[in-house]
Amino acid sequence: MRKIDWPWLGLKTCAHALALLPLLLLIRATLIDALGADPVAELTHRTGDWALRFLLLSLAMTPLRRALDRPWPIRFRRLLGLYAFFYASLHLCVYLVLDLSGYWAQILQDIVKRPFITVGFLAWLLLIPLAVTSTKGWIRRLGRRWGQLHRLVYAVGVLAVLHFFWLVKADLREPLAYAAILGLLLGLRLYWRLRRNAVKPRASANTPAAP
Repeated sequence: MRKIDWPWLGLKTCAHALALLPLLLLIRATLIDALGADPVAELTHRTGDWALRFLLLSLAMTPLRRALDRPWPIRFRRLLGLYAFFYASLHLCVYLVLDLSGYWAQILQDIVKRPFITVGFLAWLLLIPLAVTSTKGWIRRLGRRWGQLHRLVYAVGVLAVLHFFWLVKADLREPLAYAAILGLLLGLRLYWRLRRNAVKPRASANTPAAP
């Protein structure tokens, strides 16, 4: 019989509850008519915000693991990534169902004519294979290719921030903050890769030649 990891189960349950809290608050705000003068725009904005926040949180788990020298942050990375896809899908659904009011064919025109929709839709499309292959079964099947595939998340982050930049017309402070966080998270990964590549030649040079 498989032993249940109760502490991890409790933490995971809390993580799910916290991740679903923004959705519950949105539902409550909708029911009590507290979304302001343009509720559709507010729903679109909030779901997009939470998609980007969860995406950045998932990217932050690897630096957090290295900073703490503990493995537990990695156990939350997949969960946070799936919630990023969940809120991104809600973001798209609000746009399709409420903003376009059922005229879904118009999205093809918007994708072609409006760059911020083009990059946002592309970011969502790239999230689909990441969400589908997030299970342990797919990790086993793909092996090393799984890690290569999931590097698409870096492109998703760039496209999502660009989507926000092009959407906002006046106050750029919020998208700039997200861009700074993404730049830091990707910059750390680039630094680690460069340092690892620099160490390899030195290690090879110090290895004695085979007799």
